[in-house]
Amino acid sequence: MSMFVDVANIMIKAGDGGNGAVTFHREKYVAAGGPDGGDGGRGGDVVFVADTNLSTLVDFRYKRRYIAQNGQPGQGKRCTGKSAEPLVIRVPKGTVIRDRTTGRVMADISGSEPVVLARGGKGGWGNAHFATPTRQIPRFSKPGLPGEKFEVTLELKLLADVGLVGFPNVGKSTLISMVSEAKPKIANYHFTTLTPVLGVVRVAEEKSFVMADIPGLIEGASEGVGLGHEFLRHVDRCRLLVHVVDVSGVEGRDPEEDFARIMEELQRYSPELAQRPMLVAGNKCDIAAPEQVERFRSFCEGEGYEFYPISAATRQGLQELIYAVSRLLDTLPPVREYEPEPIPEEERIPQNSREFTVRVEDGVYFVEAPWLIYALGGVNMDDYESLQYFQRVLRNTGIIDKLLEMGIQEGDTVCILDYEFDFVN
Repeated sequence: MSMFVDVANIMIKAGDGGNGAVTFHREKYVAAGGPDGGDGGRGGDVVFVADTNLSTLVDFRYKRRYIAQNGQPGQGKRCTGKSAEPLVIRVPKGTVIRDRTTGRVMADISGSEPVVLARGGKGGWGNAHFATPTRQIPRFSKPGLPGEKFEVTLELKLLADVGLVGFPNVGKSTLISMVSEAKPKIANYHFTTLTPVLGVVRVAEEKSFVMADIPGLIEGASEGVGLGHEFLRHVDRCRLLVHVVDVSGVEGRDPEEDFARIMEELQRYSPELAQRPMLVAGNKCDIAAPEQVERFRSFCEGEGYEFYPISAATRQGLQELIYAVSRLLDTLPPVREYEPEPIPEEERIPQNSREFTVRVEDGVYFVEAPWLIYALGGVNMDDYESLQYFQRVLRNTGIIDKLLEMGIQEGDTVCILDYEFDFVN
C-alpha cells in the first residue's frame, strides 16, 4: 500500500563558498611577482521544483537532510574556484514550504518555475583582491561565506478547483471515477479513502477542471481526530466545494443531519472554508424514494444551495452536475497561492548569536561574524537608506566600539563580508 504523506520536516543547507587563495606570482626572470590568489567558488543553492509525477511527500520521511555542495577554493594565477551545482529537490505540485521555527511561509511550489530556498555562500576573496599601491604583498585572503541553512516543514495542499466533501461511503470515489480518468480504489469502507484522489474532468474540447475526492471527514475532525486536519488541509485551496450526500438513507442515516454535521466541521476548522461557494449533490437517487429526494431538495434550497440529484453508479444526473460546476468555476477567482512572507528585520540577526571577531592584517581590519550575512545580505551600498541601516547594525551590535578599542583611525580600511570601506567615525 502506498503511504500517503502530506507533511514532512527536513533540514536544507546550501553549500559554503570556497576560501580565497593566498598565492604569489612565480615566474622566471620576474623578481617580485605580485599576489595572484584567486577567489573561491560559490556554494550550491538549494532549489525546489514542482514535479507533477509526485503525489506525496513520502520520500521525505526517509531522507531528512539535504545539503548542497560547497564551492571549490581559489587557486593561484587568479583562478577562481569552481562554483557548486545547485541541489534540486522535487516535490509534488502544491507543496507549501514554511520555516519550522517561525511558521513563516517561504514558498508555495505551485508554478513551473524553480524556487531558490537557501542561497549558497559567496566565495572568499583571494589575496589578489587586497593588493593596493601601499599594500603590495597581502598575505591574507577571505574565507568563503557559509550557505544558508533552514529547518523547514513541507506541507502538501492539493491544487484542485473542486473538492468533494461528505461522509465516508456516500459515493465520492464513485463519482470521481465516473467523471474523470482517476481510478480510486472503491469499496464499502466506512473509514474512507486514505489518499486524496485527483481527477481531471473534461467539459469540452479546451475546457477542464481538477476535482479532488478528499479523504472523508469524520466527526471531530477539526479537533484533529481521525483524518481531520489531513483532509481539511486539501480542501484549503479548492475554489468550489461539492457536498455529496447519500439521500437514500439506506444505512439508516438522515441526509439533513449528515449535511449539518459536515458543515459544522468545516465551520469549526475554517469559517472561511465554510463560506466557499458550494453545490449539493444528492447521491444514490436511483435507490431513494422520490419524496425523500424532494424533501432534501427543499431543505438544500432553503439553506441557499443549488441541489443536483445524481446517481454516481448509474451516471444519472452527472452531466448536469458537471456543467453546473464548470459554469460556476468560470465566475470564481483562480486557485489560491500562498505568498512568501519576508523575513522580519529582527529575525535576520538572531539575538543569541551576535558574536564577532576582529583581526588586523597589514593594516586592514577584518570583521567576521556569520550572522552578518543575513543582516547585510540585502544591503545596497549605493543606496543611502541601506547604508544607514548597515551602519546602525554595526553600531548596535558593538562592532564599531570594538574597532575603536583596537585603535582604528579615520581612513583605515575595514573589510566586512564582501565590502571594503574606509573607516569614518
